[in-house]
Amino acid sequence: MSDERDGARSTLVVDEPAAEVRPRRRRRGLRRLLVALAVLVALVVALAGGGLWFLTQRYAGNIERVTDVFAGLDEEARPAPATPTEEAADEPVTFLLVGTDSRGTTAEGIAEGGRSDAVMIARFSGDRQHAQLVSIPRDSWVDVPGHGMGKINSAYALGGPPLLIQTVEQVTGVRIDHYVAIDFEGITEVTDALGGVDVVVAETTSWGPYTFTAGVNHLDGDRARWYLGQRYGLTGGDFDRVRRQQQFMEAVFTQLSLSGVLADPGRLDAALLAVTSAVAVDDTLGDADLLSLAYSMRDLRPEAVDSFTAPVLGTGTEGSASVVYLDEVAGEHMWAYLRNDSLWQNADEFGDQALPDVPR
Repeated sequence: MSDERDGARSTLVVDEPAAEVRPRRRRRGLRRLLVALAVLVALVVALAGGGLWFLTQRYAGNIERVTDVFAGLDEEARPAPATPTEEAADEPVTFLLVGTDSRGTTAEGIAEGGRSDAVMIARFSGDRQHAQLVSIPRDSWVDVPGHGMGKINSAYALGGPPLLIQTVEQVTGVRIDHYVAIDFEGITEVTDALGGVDVVVAETTSWGPYTFTAGVNHLDGDRARWYLGQRYGLTGGDFDRVRRQQQFMEAVFTQLSLSGVLADPGRLDAALLAVTSAVAVDDTLGDADLLSLAYSMRDLRPEAVDSFTAPVLGTGTEGSASVVYLDEVAGEHMWAYLRNDSLWQNADEFGDQALPDVPR
């Protein structure tokens, strides 16, 4: 990966061969996204000074709220809050991140088409010096409360955020504090505000009206939509598609934080409005709370953010569906570390966890 720090572009490897990007430490897309957002918020807050109210209304207030995310959940049956092994100034915060490529949501917070293309747990430690991102394959074969066995993303289609939260909590024993939905299609609009994004494609692929040739490709918003939406012809299938989404966001936010955009109020304003319009959070997280949390992460360093994949046994089929089987034994070790906020201290235990090929 390379950054052009003195120019208006950032070039990052987005479409690496599947066999080369599977180890945990190469999955950096959302890692950079979260760090870049925290840095940007801290910077803008510092520059705003007395204009904090305006900042809150314009940017945090631009983020859509999803109502009743925790409605109907039996509080007594839910996992207990994280119990850190080490004391810290704040309590750990756990988000459920859901990525979709569909425009708009229903009244229940379900994306049009009912799809969730990425399901991740994001944990911020109590000291705000460490963060972990755990991807749960969307095809994971799990027990969906009230519906029997099914793919984990079917919980989202059947019951929206509440059922997905209940399912994830049941699988992991980890309590979810907040919910975030990221619209990948909306994120691509940021590329136009930035003047486009450069990505490096490992192998030539075609999708829709575009051919993405091996090497550097400059993507505007429309090309980015097709690039992120490719479903066939990828070596790793849907895993590669999710990987493209994550790494594309890395390119966007790295460019946003390193280019001349920060020195151009007009472009910065357009980019931040595009970013915040592509994100939705649960309505228990107010505007001031959101800014406060982002500001508290201002010292979070990229090297202190670890990315994981939920341990898996392999893949197979259930009926006509291709599914992923989770490794319950290894997974329980990971979830236990999350429950006591020590996964960052035990990251190396899962360093060899890889994404398998999914039948297609």
